[in-house]
Amino acid sequence: MNHTFRTQFVGLMKASHFGPTVLVVAITFVLSITQLSFSEALFVSFAILLGQFVVGWTNDFVDFSKDAAAKRGQKPLVAGTINPKTLRISIFIALTSALIVSLMSPLGISGSAIHFIGLLSATAYNLKLKATVFSVLPYIVSFGALPWAIFSAAGSSPPSWLVFAFILFASAFHFLNVLKDLESDIGQDVLGLPQVFGRNKSIATATILAGLGVIVVVVSNFTIYFNLD
Repeated sequence: MNHTFRTQFVGLMKASHFGPTVLVVAITFVLSITQLSFSEALFVSFAILLGQFVVGWTNDFVDFSKDAAAKRGQKPLVAGTINPKTLRISIFIALTSALIVSLMSPLGISGSAIHFIGLLSATAYNLKLKATVFSVLPYIVSFGALPWAIFSAAGSSPPSWLVFAFILFASAFHFLNVLKDLESDIGQDVLGLPQVFGRNKSIATATILAGLGVIVVVVSNFTIYFNLD
């Protein structure tokens, strides 16, 4: 029983897209700690973590048939580590928990509303938009919403440069993240913007977006520092 539970737990963590999930939660905590207390930042990060579980699990649940056809054995559903029923129940539990924890956390009603706009956007990506030329739009909406949710919890608004930086870096990640499955995606008619651009143009686009993100951060902080002086 313990072995089965451990196997399914590991499978669920993999299905959550564990690496990106940890990255988003870590960024959330670092940003939250600049506006909130340590315990409040942990609370907000936990709410975001639950939301990320919903996003990752929904992605694997929706893509199960395509992943199986492409023989992506690293996917827990394809490998049989977990089954669709377990994942479906987990999505429901995580979504319900995310709503409750968000409302109880410093995010409150306004921050939770922004949080769930981000979740809705990410879910729209999983269900449909990832296969269209609008595939980058959920990254713009969801990651643009994240600093707004955090700053809303502190009763303030995020600086414009921070929101733009989040959007630029997240959009760059989108163009790079799909490269590993680019050919199989195209073969399955998953024609998001990176697939339409192709490998070389996607890499170039990601480089430009990331470079712009760096410029926004450096120039904005230099300006702030200069004004303080």
